[in-house]
Amino acid sequence: MTSDVPITDESRLEPGAVVLAARAENVVKEYGSGAARVTALAGVSVGMPKARFTAVMGPSGSGKSTLMHCMAGLDSVTGGRVFVGETDLSRLDDKRLTRLRRDHIGFVFQTFNLVPTLTAGENITLPIDLAGRRPDRAWVDHVIDTVGLRDRLTHRPHQLSGGQQQRVACARALAARPEIVFADEPTGNLDSLAGAEVLSFLRNSVKELGQTVVMVTHDPTAAAYADHVVFLSDGRIVDQMADPTAEKVLERMKGFDLPEVVAR
Repeated sequence: MTSDVPITDESRLEPGAVVLAARAENVVKEYGSGAARVTALAGVSVGMPKARFTAVMGPSGSGKSTLMHCMAGLDSVTGGRVFVGETDLSRLDDKRLTRLRRDHIGFVFQTFNLVPTLTAGENITLPIDLAGRRPDRAWVDHVIDTVGLRDRLTHRPHQLSGGQQQRVACARALAARPEIVFADEPTGNLDSLAGAEVLSFLRNSVKELGQTVVMVTHDPTAAAYADHVVFLSDGRIVDQMADPTAEKVLERMKGFDLPEVVAR
């Protein structure tokens, strides 16, 4: 077994301990240098529990997307460490980091990122095919049925609605059974009905398939689908909320203009 495969030995944990699919330890991310230097993350430490749905929220410029990109291995950190399972991403070279993202992390983006010449079914298995592996057909079929696209598998993206395209993207993220799925504003290009369909699928993937999902969003209604919400402001975690509702999240977001909240 190679050292770059993220494995958590749950047998070593105390009974009742929370298993983390990914975590950040005192992560700093800076862009530029000198007078032009911008600090996007200022010492963030947070864990993303396994088989749970976590939403990351904050005002524009709070660092929420930067945190997701660093935790997903899409961007490097200036300081601190990021782990997927027990794998320290800072210890991986480019080849092993690429392999980790391919084999152990799923991605869902606002823009769908489907290949227009491929059918929905081909898009779903594309990452597995590119890796030269044989899909676990029973698992892929289970994902397809969970996302409700059985009758759309032969359709190409232009023949699908926006909501259906995003559900294809979600199924693609889950097809390889990743350690964790990162979703960056996955409902940003969808109407409210299609957005609710995608959020329900992500919620069900956690509840029924045991998937771990981390979603960046600005929408309190979307955050209400999560088990837990992490709030960022000015590159720092300022609050967390369990069992969120849209009303509670919206009320909390209103407080980000208050100096005493930002300073906490």
